[in-house]
Amino acid sequence: MRYYALAIDGPAGAGKSSVAKMLAAKLKYTYIDTGAMYRAITYKALELKIDISNPNEFDFIDKTIMEFKNDILYLDGEDVTFKIRSNDVSNNVSVVASHIPVRNKLVFLQQKIALDRNVVMDGRDIGTVVLPNADLKIYMSASVEERARRRFEENVSLGIDTDYQKLIIEIKRRDKIDSSRSYNPLKQANDAIFLDTSHLDIHEVANKIYEMFLNEIHTKRSD
Repeated sequence: MRYYALAIDGPAGAGKSSVAKMLAAKLKYTYIDTGAMYRAITYKALELKIDISNPNEFDFIDKTIMEFKNDILYLDGEDVTFKIRSNDVSNNVSVVASHIPVRNKLVFLQQKIALDRNVVMDGRDIGTVVLPNADLKIYMSASVEERARRRFEENVSLGIDTDYQKLIIEIKRRDKIDSSRSYNPLKQANDAIFLDTSHLDIHEVANKIYEMFLNEIHTKRSD
């Protein structure tokens, strides 16, 4: 059986997760939020009080169970939807995600998930590393100010104490870490379509990508 994959990459706050989740629902595909996976590992590392700057202290990943059920990520059997969105996790996830052992283990898991199902997967290196042969690759971005505003509204809706100006600083910091790391940095795949979402709402973005994806699938089925 032929399975299809839609890869969405972009910086923090670009709206990837919201759009990817909507697309997965419309397509009836499995949604894989890879950013949530890195957040979950960061959350567990902070709970274990390890030195998150030391990549050698992440052996616990081998004994960690992560499962997606109805678009909810369960970490060792616990729904961590809200816990992984804390400011503490947000401020440390880029450091954790920069470690080669962490990336290798999670990339392997992400690729394994996509082997036997249709997926919509979003993150930082989906089109370049995780799913280089994805049927359609989208690189979403938006201005720093707009991304900070979206994150601010998301945090408020989740009851997380937040500050807009601090979010701007944190997003700029995350952008620098994500794009400058030597291993699997955040970058647009050569064959990805760039989409600036600064002045588009998530429904407009989702509809644009949905049409592009259906056209791509139709073309491949006709070949």
